[in-house]
Amino acid sequence: MSDVVDAKKVDLQAPRTVQDYIDERPIWPDGTSLNSVPMTAMQRRIWALAAAGKFFEGFVVFMTGVALPLIVREFHIGASEKGLISAASLAGILVGAVGLGGLSDYFGRKRMFIIEMIIFCAFLALLILCANATSLIICLFGLGLALGCDYPTAHMIISESIPSTARGKLVLGAFAFQAVGALGGTGVGCLILIWKPELDAWRWMYATALFPAILVTIGRFYVTESANWLAIRGAHDKAEVAIARLLARAPQYPQNPRLTRPPLAHADLVQTTATKARPSFGALFDSRNLRATIFASVPWFLQDLGTYGIGIFTPTILAAALGGGADHVRSLSDLISEGIRAAEGAAMINVLLIVGILCAVLLADRAGRIRLQIIGFIGCAVGLLLASFSIDFTGSAKVEIIFAGFMLFNYMTNLGPNAQTYLLAGEVFPTAVRGMGAGFAAAFAKIGAVLTAFLFPILLVSIGTRALLYGLVVTSLLGAVVTWLYRIETNGVNLERIGQ
Repeated sequence: MSDVVDAKKVDLQAPRTVQDYIDERPIWPDGTSLNSVPMTAMQRRIWALAAAGKFFEGFVVFMTGVALPLIVREFHIGASEKGLISAASLAGILVGAVGLGGLSDYFGRKRMFIIEMIIFCAFLALLILCANATSLIICLFGLGLALGCDYPTAHMIISESIPSTARGKLVLGAFAFQAVGALGGTGVGCLILIWKPELDAWRWMYATALFPAILVTIGRFYVTESANWLAIRGAHDKAEVAIARLLARAPQYPQNPRLTRPPLAHADLVQTTATKARPSFGALFDSRNLRATIFASVPWFLQDLGTYGIGIFTPTILAAALGGGADHVRSLSDLISEGIRAAEGAAMINVLLIVGILCAVLLADRAGRIRLQIIGFIGCAVGLLLASFSIDFTGSAKVEIIFAGFMLFNYMTNLGPNAQTYLLAGEVFPTAVRGMGAGFAAAFAKIGAVLTAFLFPILLVSIGTRALLYGLVVTSLLGAVVTWLYRIETNGVNLERIGQ
């Protein structure tokens, strides 16, 4: 059911809510309304700057898989330190999502949207200059803090600024740039290894993101604050200014927006709640929000177990599957050539991430989030099971099977759980705790990512690839079950009505 407001059916002078103004279809002078709600320049700017943040996440996190062998060789680190380096950015995402992302409920979406990019640029610059493994881990953790804050903040600043009927495809369209970043990270890593086949090539890999990140930081100063957030805080005058700036178009429509106010008897209560009472994390587990918290958090946790483990270590697994590995690396040139070979294979597999997310963008508002998430989880399990069969083969058959399994996994995870868990986590909570709820879900999910990133290199040695893939098959199927049991469909639902 669509929540889009038809301007011909409402009193254009009557006060309305923020989302009603955003969902309203403009009308021609003869009274005919448009078939859809056109995006304004400000809405497009917000979307583009949020998409850039998702790009940097995929770029930096997945580039680590290409850079890791060089880092290991330069700093002479063992398996445990290797796990810490792989998990550092994910641990930062965990802390940043719950510690910084929730602050957008208190200080505003725009303010945290800017702060997270400042943090990202600062630690990225320091990362390039790292002299030992400890400083590298600290800088990767700092990058993760910024990326973690971006999980709820970028989602909310988009979803609270766009029409309800387009929310799914636009939020996922921005999220798609995580897959573009993953492909870009492995691709750039491969090109730099070819251009500069030296041990410190990993520094140049990370350096390529610095200048674009600074430009994105500057751009975020020029977006408007979420009028939804301002209104829920009781700042209705500022919200009216924000909605007018958000919907600025030529010719201007609507003109002089006026927002509904709470009854006078409740005005003092609204202001007190907005300025003094800060909802605690306990609110996420009360009877009103518990179902949403479980639904947003647990499937995302189960999904991240597979996505980050497979994503980060695809080059390592491919190197082993293609006949490489530590026993074959006798010199720096061997290390570089193996890294190039594995990065090329990983880049080809990561193309399916983009195909998957594009399908998710097209289908999320049609097929529904729940259906896609369940189908995606099952597809991930099939892909991982197929990849495990490669162990019983040799030669070209082995390569073809493992590529087919990983490609199917990447396609299905971005069609389903990787995309839908992100989308749903920013939709199922009420506005007052949306940042906190989405941040908690992202943080809980990253516990799975951190565990996988840290334990993957250890488990690959101790229990082997087959057992590891079997374990991920089970977690994928469990994700489908939990999704069905706690499902909350949000297709086209006005965000202001969530939780009512």
